Amino acid sequence: MAALPHSPKVDQLIRLLDKAVADPDCPKKCHAVKNVLEEVIRADHDFVDDHFMVPAPGGYARRLIHKDPKDRYTLMAMVWDKGQGTPLHDHAGMWCVECVYRGRIKVVSYSIHGNDEDPCVQFSQETTVYAGPGEAGALIPPFDYHTIENSLETPSVTLHVYGGEMNWCHAFVPVEGGYTRVTKELKYTD
Repeated sequence: MAALPHSPKVDQLIRLLDKAVADPDCPKKCHAVKNVLEEVIRADHDFVDDHFMVPAPGGYARRLIHKDPKDRYTLMAMVWDKGQGTPLHDHAGMWCVECVYRGRIKVVSYSIHGNDEDPCVQFSQETTVYAGPGEAGALIPPFDYHTIENSLETPSVTLHVYGGEMNWCHAFVPVEGGYTRVTKELKYTD
């Protein structure tokens, strides 16, 4: 799916992200991307076009804003309506920075016990964070197990920068004795 047209301010964000992802060191790159998102959103959290902000029925919306032509990253808008969230999941080995654009989200981080390839794995909850506009977090594997949910009665929007195009992840489904891993295909929302 091609990214939809966007505003000049998004073009400026893309130029800043292009510079931020230039560092080959993953933690430094994520920190630079996190700083860019936080600074840009805190300066003006009304620059993403309205067609990216529409909730989707039946689950959160995933809308591609920009895919780097060098495949270094993608920029996505995710819209979380009341009660929408993710199952416990990873990022399939890909780094990510998530920043609240509008509203408020709840992020719960987990640590895995054992190997996530095992048929049944255990998790323990690490931290719970409530984040508002301009607040971001970086997820660098293997520290990428988490859930995200909207913590408001109105829609919330997050911007995500992935270290590539994330079109699948592992979701972890509760079963007797722990969680089982399933591969979840991720699609863009129209």
